[in-house]
Amino acid sequence: MKITKYVIVLLVFFLGVSCVKEKEVSVKKSATTDITETLSEFKNANSNNILVAAHRGAHMGNFENSIASTLKSIELGVDIIEVDVKTTKDGYLVLMHDSSIDRTTTGSGKVEELTLAEIKAFKLKGPYGRVSKEPVPTFKEFLKVVKGKIMVDVDMKTDNVRGLVKAVNEYGNKDEVFYFDNDYHQLQSIKSLDTSAQLMPRAYSLNMADSAVVKFNPRVVHIDPSFNTKEVCDLLKENNARIWINTLGEKDAEIRYGNGEKVIEELIKNGANIIQTDEPEMLLELLRSKGLHQ
Repeated sequence: MKITKYVIVLLVFFLGVSCVKEKEVSVKKSATTDITETLSEFKNANSNNILVAAHRGAHMGNFENSIASTLKSIELGVDIIEVDVKTTKDGYLVLMHDSSIDRTTTGSGKVEELTLAEIKAFKLKGPYGRVSKEPVPTFKEFLKVVKGKIMVDVDMKTDNVRGLVKAVNEYGNKDEVFYFDNDYHQLQSIKSLDTSAQLMPRAYSLNMADSAVVKFNPRVVHIDPSFNTKEVCDLLKENNARIWINTLGEKDAEIRYGNGEKVIEELIKNGANIIQTDEPEMLLELLRSKGLHQ
C-alpha cells in the first residue's frame, strides 16, 4: 500500500514537471518574433493587435543600431525594428543615426567624411562609458541577420536611395522592409526605383495624412500625438493603413515609472496600432497583459 502511494506521488511529480517544462517552452516560443504572423498583422489595418517597433533596436542596456540590439529585439518578440542608415565616404551604407560617429562609437568624425574601413576600426559605445566588442554594422550585415525574422523600418538618413533599394532587393528582405522619411520626394524616389516598395510617409495634419494616402497608398502612416484624432485615424484605416505613433521621450519615461497603462490608453484610443518605443520589453509586457499583443 505504501509502495503504491509512493509510485502515485512520483507520477504526479513528474507529470507536474513535464507540464511546467511544456509551459516554459510555449512561453519562449510565443515571445520570439513570428515574422509570418507579423506580416499578416501588418496588412490588417483594422486589427486590434498592437504591433511594437523597437527604436534603434532593443538598445536599453545595449547599443543602438547594433546587431546585438537587433538580436535582442527578435528574442523579445518585437514586431518591427527601426534602424537609421547613412552613407560613408566610399559609398557604403551603415547603421548610424547621427551625422558623426562621436556619440555612439569610440571614434570621431562625420560618417560621410570617413571610409568604411576607418569607421570599422572603432567600436560601438553606449552611455556611462560602456563599450561593445561590435563595430558599426553595415546595412547589408544587418539585412542578413533580420531576413525572415523581423520586419524593418528603414529611417533614411541618406540620399543614397538607389543603394538602399538595391541592398533590400538583393538580400530578399523586400516584403519585410518599409522605408520612412519626412520628405515625400525621397519616398517618391523609392517608388520610382521599385513600384512595389513599401513606404511609411509621415503626416503632420489631417490634410497631410490625406495627401499621404493619395500619393503612396501606404500600409502605414506615421502620425504624432498632437493630431491623434478619430478623424485622422478613421481616414487612414478606411484606406487600409496602419497608424504608427511614438512613445519616445516623456511617454517612455512614464512607462518606466509604472504609468504605462495610462499612456497606452491615450495613444490607442482613436485607433493607432503600431507603437515605436525605446522600451520594447516593458511595452510588450504591458500590451500582452492587456491582450493587445499576440
